[in-house]
Amino acid sequence: MLEQAAQGFAAMGSDSRLKVLKTLVRAGEAGLSVGEIQERTGIAPSTLAHHLKFLAAGGLVAQEKAGRTVINRARYDRLRELAAFILDECCVETRRKAANDG
Repeated sequence: MLEQAAQGFAAMGSDSRLKVLKTLVRAGEAGLSVGEIQERTGIAPSTLAHHLKFLAAGGLVAQEKAGRTVINRARYDRLRELAAFILDECCVETRRKAANDG
């Protein structure tokens, strides 16, 4: 899981990719076409394609071809896994210290 988490967090590792990901999260399950993402983010099409490829490779975005359009969707399952991974040991040391002091 550590390697998968590192890949997911690395995929979010730029302002532009975070902007794209947040845009897709806001769009919900319906997702957005590349053109719609470009309109909402102002990211140049060639750069946007690169960011979407990186996010998809990190497992954070699913892409589905619908005719001549590619629909991009946030992978909520994967985002939840990453959040759970990073928060899994939240406050463990504080609880241990309290138990030992108690």
